[in-house]
Amino acid sequence: MARLSTHVLDLARGTPAAGVTIDLHAVDSGLRRHITRAVTNSDGRTDQPLISGDHIPVGVYELTFHAVEYLQLHHAPLTAPPFLGEIVIRVGIADPNGNYHIPLLLSPFGYSTYRGS
Repeated sequence: MARLSTHVLDLARGTPAAGVTIDLHAVDSGLRRHITRAVTNSDGRTDQPLISGDHIPVGVYELTFHAVEYLQLHHAPLTAPPFLGEIVIRVGIADPNGNYHIPLLLSPFGYSTYRGS
């Protein structure tokens, strides 16, 4: 089964980041089409993959992590305005049968990501 999934880890606290809202969009010719919205659970993961099925349409996708609400709740004090608000990660899906896992490693002043398994 093909899928696109994610999870969020809070590097500053050393814990999964529960309660982070994530929006997934498909991007085609500069236009964004909303696909789904999910919120991370107590394990920092979404309850279901963002996309799953026999195949994933090949194309460009954006995962938008609404980090500011999480950071404001768990990291005080933050700058005004906060350094990080929405974190947008744009990925290309080339294999329609692939398993794409996009983790977000988060702190109040930085983040990183990679293609996980």
